[in-house]
Amino acid sequence: METAISMKGLFRISRPINLLMVALAQFMAAYFLVVTNQNGDSVIFDAKLYILIFSTVIITAAGYMINDYYDVKIDYVNRPDEVIVGRSIKRRIIILLHTFLNFLGIGLGYIVSPKVALVNFLAAFLLWLYSNELKRRPLVGNITVALLTALAIFLVGIYYEKSQLLIFTYAVFAFYLNLIREIIKDIEDRPGDRKHGCRTLPIVIGFRKTKEVIFVIALCFIISIVLITLSLNQKELYLYFGGLAFFFLYFLYKIYVGDRREHFTMLSKYAKILMLIGTLSMAFL
Repeated sequence: METAISMKGLFRISRPINLLMVALAQFMAAYFLVVTNQNGDSVIFDAKLYILIFSTVIITAAGYMINDYYDVKIDYVNRPDEVIVGRSIKRRIIILLHTFLNFLGIGLGYIVSPKVALVNFLAAFLLWLYSNELKRRPLVGNITVALLTALAIFLVGIYYEKSQLLIFTYAVFAFYLNLIREIIKDIEDRPGDRKHGCRTLPIVIGFRKTKEVIFVIALCFIISIVLITLSLNQKELYLYFGGLAFFFLYFLYKIYVGDRREHFTMLSKYAKILMLIGTLSMAFL
C-alpha cells in the first residue's frame, strides 16, 4: 500500500553514506588544503564553510530523489526490492521535497556567496536534467555526474579564492573515478535500461567495447595525475599516488575479468572505497 512518506524510505532515498562522503570531501579540502579563510583565520571556525557544505549536501540529496522519481520503472526491473518511490513515499511528495531542498540549497548558498548560489543553481538544474534526459544518452550523463562531483570539491577553492593545483588534483581524481563508476553502474543496470529505451554506453556500443572505454578513461586518469603530481613535485604525493596505483590496477583487473552483474555491483562499491581513500589522504598531505 502506498504511504505518503516513511522515515525509512526517506533515509534510503537520500543515500546518507554518499552524502557523508560529499560533506567529508568538502570539509577536508577546506581544512587541509585551504587552511585559512580570506581574513587569515582557520576555516574550521568559519560558519559559512558549514553552510556551504550543508547546501551542497541537500542539493545532492534532492538530486538522488529526482533520479529515483524518473527511474522508478527501470528500478522495478533492476532492483525491485529497493524501489522507494510510490511505495514508501508518494510521487508527489518526492517532487515537493526535491523542489524545497533545491530552493533551500540555493538560498543557503547565497548566504555564503552569490558565486556559491550560482554553482548550486547550476548543480540543481544539471541533476534534474541528468535524471530526466541526460542519463539515457551514452556517456553524456556519466560525464555530467562526474563533473558535478569534481565541482563539489573545487567549490571550496572557488569560495575561498584558493583554487590551487592541489585542490584541482583532487577534483580531477574525483572526476575520473566517478566517471568510471557511473559507466560501471550502466553496465550493471543494462536489463532495465534496455527495456525502457535508454541508450547508455553498454547498450549502444556493447559490453566489451564499454570496458575498452573504461580502460581509455583510466589511462587518461593516470596521465593527468602523473602530470599534476610532477607539477606539484611533492614527495608525499609521489608516495601516495604510487601506493594507490596498486589498488587502482587491481580495480582495472577486476573490470577486465568481470562478466556478471554481481561483479559490477562489487566494482561500484570498490570505486567508492577508492574515493574515500583519496579523500582521507588530504590529512596526510
